[in-house]
Amino acid sequence: MDAILNPPPAYNHFIGIDVGTGSARACIIDETGDIKALASEPIQLWQPETGYYEQSTTDIWNCICVCVQRVVQESNVDVNSIKGIGFDATCSLAVFSHDTDEPVGVTGPKFDNADGNDRNVVLWLDHRPVEETKKINATNHNLLKYVGGRMSIEMEIPKVLWLKNNMPSELFDRCKFYDLTDALTHMATGTETRSFCSVVCKQGFVPVGVDGSVKGWQEDFLTTIGLGDLVKDNFKRLGGVNGVNGDYLSAGELVGHLSKKAARQLGLPEGIAIGSGVIDAYAGWIGTVGAKIDPEQESDHLDDGMSHNDLEQAYTRLAAVAGTSTCHIAMSKEPVFVPGVWGPYRDVLLPGRWLAEGGQSATGELLRHVVEIHPAYTETLALAEAEKRNIYEFLNCHLARLQGRQGAPTISYLGRHFFLYGDLWGNRSPVSDANMKGAVIGLSSDRSTDNLALWYYGVMEFIAMQTRQIIQEMNKAGHSITSIFMSGSQCQNPVLMGLLATVCEMPVLIPRYINAAVVHGAAMLGAKAGSADAEGKTEDLWSIMDRMSKPGRVVRPRTERGERKLLEAKYTVFLEQMRTQQEYRKLVDEALESWPEAAAAAAKKTDA
Repeated sequence: MDAILNPPPAYNHFIGIDVGTGSARACIIDETGDIKALASEPIQLWQPETGYYEQSTTDIWNCICVCVQRVVQESNVDVNSIKGIGFDATCSLAVFSHDTDEPVGVTGPKFDNADGNDRNVVLWLDHRPVEETKKINATNHNLLKYVGGRMSIEMEIPKVLWLKNNMPSELFDRCKFYDLTDALTHMATGTETRSFCSVVCKQGFVPVGVDGSVKGWQEDFLTTIGLGDLVKDNFKRLGGVNGVNGDYLSAGELVGHLSKKAARQLGLPEGIAIGSGVIDAYAGWIGTVGAKIDPEQESDHLDDGMSHNDLEQAYTRLAAVAGTSTCHIAMSKEPVFVPGVWGPYRDVLLPGRWLAEGGQSATGELLRHVVEIHPAYTETLALAEAEKRNIYEFLNCHLARLQGRQGAPTISYLGRHFFLYGDLWGNRSPVSDANMKGAVIGLSSDRSTDNLALWYYGVMEFIAMQTRQIIQEMNKAGHSITSIFMSGSQCQNPVLMGLLATVCEMPVLIPRYINAAVVHGAAMLGAKAGSADAEGKTEDLWSIMDRMSKPGRVVRPRTERGERKLLEAKYTVFLEQMRTQQEYRKLVDEALESWPEAAAAAAKKTDA
């Protein structure tokens, strides 16, 4: 009788869609931010040549449809209560024809879709445009100061230029270009609206009014690098000019509504509000930085800036979005220029606010790679499986056992004479040097699981040390970061989280939804779009984040004086390993100047 008289509240619901490097995910949340269901589906990846990484929007969209249908079914939510959808995706280049709106293949030499896979996405990880990136950076154009001084090979304009240089001209002339998240909102609504997050962060767009920018896209830059044909018709093939022949929106603002075709494919009602999407790392900022501390942890630490929750506090919080790579995102009121750190970017999340993005090219991938190449890997994996643990859990336990067996005061003491520098895929921040490589001091002939555990610890220590370096460079330039808000599977690693907090000397907040913070952030974009009034105005994003973010758990720095001194000494060595590698490379390159044929051949092979 009580249930009939007091029925449960009828909540609105919102869907978040996250497209990562290896999978598409969807979640459905209610008005309080509670996740009601979560689903994931692997997406295809093609590697036709070394350094080439391709995907397909057709395949990605099919995976999204599977995930959305699954979360609706598992949550048992009335589809008519779903009021908004938000998207995030990797910063990858998606190519369509402007006349038919069909995918255009990015695999040479034919650049067609004869295999039926519609491989029209050049993944962020793709490193084919080496020469194009060099040409772009040689211009020293003023816009480069908004990407840390150099445009990265991971960004999209170098990839567009590569297509221009390699595609048949008649086919290139038919192409229009999207960041992947904008391609997805286009597929959902049919609109050509672009997100500031996509074009400002990865495509060289400078918002109107910044540094004298008039149209956003820089005509002289595109002409100089060889993409002058994209200037035609007011940059129509890139999205146009805002308010003239194009529309650009900050995160979650109303792009349009779910089309009939997309609704049928997703199994949803037509007309659901679609929010302007963001790059996946920025959805991690949305999904973590609004979190509060778990009340059970709050009482003893009311002075560290993590206990109150206004927008001013957001400026002190670094979002570390950790997966295959790690992105470090910080907000500021005014533009802050940090050498080797991408940005500052205006309007990409909140209108008028600035974002900066540091990053490590490989963290999760570095852990996997170093563990798997050790001679003891196969044996250790078998031991882990016998204990029903994944290999990282097993190695954490093994390190604890080693600590006890050796009577070491801390795990860090075990690695005191092992120095691993881990830029195996080059350095994204703050050195911004794609030629950086790994280095190890302390190798031995030990082929045991004990030694594998030491290698594994060395990688974690490197990740923490480089995070400290990035934060220090950002703060030196004018940021005020005092805490780290994590997301991604690495949050589940207590040894790594403890190292991060202790090495960086600041608290680390672990979100409630450890494996879903990014897609949770995307769902908040759906909530913002779903709040649109008759004039299209939406609720402030920070207000949504404050309401929908769940309390997190804090990992605080260890205070043992001996460990602090040890890690400080190892940080000095870390910096020295970085500096001496560059010095050694320069020394050798100067020696090769008298041997031009060999120098040219070596440089060509290195670039490849």
